[in-house]
Amino acid sequence: MSPEETIEKFKHLGLSEQKAKETLKNVNVTKFLLAGLNEVNVSNLPAGAGMLIYHLATKLKPQIASQLPFVCKYIESGKLDSTLRVDAALEYLLSHVGESSIDNAAFEEACGVGVVVTPEQVEQAVEKHMAKYKEELVQKRYRFNSGMVMQAVRADLPWADGKAIKSEVDVQILDLLGPKTEADLAPAPKPEKKAKGSEAGKKQVKDAVKQEKSEAAGDSVGAVSIQDLMKKLPFHAPGENYKSDGYVVTPETKRLLQEHLKITGGKVRTRFPPEPNGILHIGHAKAININFGYAAAHDGVCFLRYDDTNPEKEEEKFFVGIKDMVEWLGYKPYKITHSSDYFDQLYEWAVQLIKKDLAYVCHQKSEEIKGFNPPPSPYRNRPIEESLQLFEDMKNGKIDEGEATLRMKITLEEGKQDPVAYRIKFKPHHRTGSKWCIYPTYDYTHCLCDSIEHITHSLCTKEFQSRRSSYYWLCNALGIYCPVQWEYGRLNVNYTVVSKRKIAKLIDEGIVNDWDDPRLYTLTALRRRGVPAAAVSGFCAALGVTGALGAVDPAVLDAAVRDALNVSAPRVMVVLEPLKITITNFPSDKPVSVSVPNFPNDPEKGSHKVVFNRVIYVEATDFTEQPEKGYRRLTPAQSVGLRHAGYVVKVSKVIHDATGKAVEVECTAEPAETADKPKAFVHWVSDPVTVEVRLYEPLFKHKNPEDPSEVPGGFLSDCRSDTLRVVQAFADGSIRGANVYDKFQFERIGFFSVDPDTNANNIVFNRTVSLKEDTGK
Repeated sequence: MSPEETIEKFKHLGLSEQKAKETLKNVNVTKFLLAGLNEVNVSNLPAGAGMLIYHLATKLKPQIASQLPFVCKYIESGKLDSTLRVDAALEYLLSHVGESSIDNAAFEEACGVGVVVTPEQVEQAVEKHMAKYKEELVQKRYRFNSGMVMQAVRADLPWADGKAIKSEVDVQILDLLGPKTEADLAPAPKPEKKAKGSEAGKKQVKDAVKQEKSEAAGDSVGAVSIQDLMKKLPFHAPGENYKSDGYVVTPETKRLLQEHLKITGGKVRTRFPPEPNGILHIGHAKAININFGYAAAHDGVCFLRYDDTNPEKEEEKFFVGIKDMVEWLGYKPYKITHSSDYFDQLYEWAVQLIKKDLAYVCHQKSEEIKGFNPPPSPYRNRPIEESLQLFEDMKNGKIDEGEATLRMKITLEEGKQDPVAYRIKFKPHHRTGSKWCIYPTYDYTHCLCDSIEHITHSLCTKEFQSRRSSYYWLCNALGIYCPVQWEYGRLNVNYTVVSKRKIAKLIDEGIVNDWDDPRLYTLTALRRRGVPAAAVSGFCAALGVTGALGAVDPAVLDAAVRDALNVSAPRVMVVLEPLKITITNFPSDKPVSVSVPNFPNDPEKGSHKVVFNRVIYVEATDFTEQPEKGYRRLTPAQSVGLRHAGYVVKVSKVIHDATGKAVEVECTAEPAETADKPKAFVHWVSDPVTVEVRLYEPLFKHKNPEDPSEVPGGFLSDCRSDTLRVVQAFADGSIRGANVYDKFQFERIGFFSVDPDTNANNIVFNRTVSLKEDTGK
């Protein structure tokens, strides 16, 4: 049939020409709509039934596509006469998918066939619910949200016509309030503003800002944000796997789902299944938050399952590191499992596949089966008994590595044929020792472990979409419970690499120190740099959960970090490049104690004491003898204020070294109350503690260091040479006793975290992120 003929057919159902053309672009809807047209006599359809068949075609899921003729007959007969009833029909069929026959009586009851809702019933229901809101209606008049009444009536009369309900609500509101007045038609008044000088108003605004900032970054709020996001995801309820697009239904599906619900108690079950062959990175943070967050949002559980099927690359430190990072992000696994826990069961199932002629032993080399269109294996049709014996030989170590694999008889979405299920590796396993010399692959293991653990939602990144068909095929081939696989777009960050191999190369070349080097985007590196877990979770939540692929600029994460630390990291004064200032007229014969607020915008969070003495230190950049236009800090002709001290200092003498560099400035001080108002206030320290400060910069020059078109010389050639600068800084005395991972805002400089290299004799700080403001002001 030509496109023009198809469009004409669609128009006979009641679609406009434009709508018919748009529909033609959707292959699935077109297929179902044409199938529906073949089941009915269009000329004999009741009024509006054509559009109901269109509605059916847009809503029909592949799992129940075989029932399309059945539903079409009900529409043609007039028994399904509204979209409400068609939707109810689809819901009923989905919930009874896989059953050999349909109980017509139960089906009709579920769809409200024959149920007539009279105008009198609608009127009485509206009156009942209007009475509940009468006082509010009279007060708000036509600004009242009448949708609440309509929803309540719909709950009482599910088969009532929506237009009839709305019309009756409108009539009764008009009857109660009368016609709209000029006041009803006027724009809604704006909220009243607090008086400018109102202390209550100021406090209310301040509290609101504080709450907003807290909700953007607090530990508990980060989790709430993730959970709020997870609650909105359109995933199936436990036990309703069959409602998911693409899910494969078999005659055993209903029984298996019923058994599944008994085991799980109807709870959501997810899993985070990392390979223990490297450190987790920022992309894994999204996976952790989605899997653990979705379970938490639905009062479910999440397994931490190590996918330990490759003994060549697995190390104990990676197992420990993965668990630490999951807990750092605030999650506790329901149970820690390993794919190797199930090696015996996986082997038994492999034997079953061979016996069903759904798997075979193949002797092709790995290079022969690579790519998307390799030739079919010459061993595909070998006798079952032969494959069984060869597989047994593989298990018993009688065949060399690379000489045989077990392959499954299935073609994946992208055309890859017969993926490998088992390969030979003469390597001892960290948990099973030398028991096995054959190990299962991801394609074989993942879905089966999900089934064993009765996972309800197997959430994975988009690149695994091509494995979905093998996932469903394998579970159904073995007649076991089949979870649902959902895919989302992975998280990529610009200006970095996260590949385990490439990070190992950076370490080997001495460009970074280890997996937790703060210049990397592994989770251990982010923690060491001082990034709060709440900021990582908030960052992931802000990106949402979609199937779109793309990369995010590190500045987005930096912004989330600032939001988190701004309300959690107390302020301290630290001078990175100290310049000595001597106050010649110091107003006391002994040091003075000065109170500095931990959070200037929130005095309730306390303060700390610092020493103010005759000799202080300021940033060298806060003084110049030859100021450029617009320079606002200390010069021989310009005074500057000292933050928190209550004094303004003025230059009286500059002392230089042999090279002419200013090494000390003598000043006089005047109380801020009497001094001319300075153009700026600077931070300072007195009787300081010497600390080591590590100032990190981005590691790579280009957005995509792995892209040959951007970086022809490879990612190693893209590394900057100036990514770490270490300075000996002066900090105020309150910094003594700081613990590893404690976080601070160095006033006017940025946010810093105590590094694990800290010891009793040396406190080491890492710069987490700079302030947004220009520190040169």
